[in-house]
Amino acid sequence: MNARALWVVLETVHGVTYFTRQARAAHEAGGMRGFWRGYVATRAAPLGAAGLGAVTAVFYNFAPSFLARSLPSIWSVVPPERALAARAEGAVTALRTYLPDLAGDPRLPEATDLLRRLVSDVQWEGRPLGAANAALPWPQDPVAALWQAATTLREHRGDGHVAALLTAGLDGVEAHVLRDAEDGSGESILPNRGWTGEDWSAARSRLADRGLLDGSELTERGRHLRAQIEQRTDALAESAYRAATPEELAWLDDFLRPYARRLVPAAVPHPNPVGNPPP
Repeated sequence: MNARALWVVLETVHGVTYFTRQARAAHEAGGMRGFWRGYVATRAAPLGAAGLGAVTAVFYNFAPSFLARSLPSIWSVVPPERALAARAEGAVTALRTYLPDLAGDPRLPEATDLLRRLVSDVQWEGRPLGAANAALPWPQDPVAALWQAATTLREHRGDGHVAALLTAGLDGVEAHVLRDAEDGSGESILPNRGWTGEDWSAARSRLADRGLLDGSELTERGRHLRAQIEQRTDALAESAYRAATPEELAWLDDFLRPYARRLVPAAVPHPNPVGNPPP
């Protein structure tokens, strides 16, 4: 069992906070109207009332002008603590709705104990979003604890992915353009990250100048860089799972994966604008 395989499962559990009507209802009741305002506020809330510059840095692949529609104005409407409460309420309600047998599964306490051990063992230096989530109080409700752990570990991986992109010399829009050349994801990403057509074209030109693109196609060098980024992200993510044995991680995957598969596409559509992969 590797970190990438388990991440796909945890990412799906986390994803209920974006796509389910239960989560959207909780966000709107908390004052966060609109998908992306809810996304930005609930995902940034562990950092406190962070400003546009800090959130742009940690979100990395969003256009600053896109995030500026929500920040910093959202904090005058919805304080971070209210955003955190709304995201937890919405996520837990969604999981209980779509997976009504999860709360009563006798394996759940063991799974959340294992996840808590993983989160507690991580060294969080250089991982701001993961660290901010890890510093939140651990929920007493095991369903809430499962969601919180999934969120914390996915942000750990996300922070590592940003580091991999930085060391590869790619800015946020270049990362999207390079990936689009491999998998065609740009069609769903472009309207959901705030980059303009001009931004996209300029990034494509920069990547071509580096020998990574030939028109809209990856060059051999571009394919190699894409593979390196994913491999580096996976390697950096492995550190989050070192407190468990391979057998424990395999057990955790066996427990979670059937539940995660039941969430797609009913609760977490695929494809989707966040980029959640199917489990």
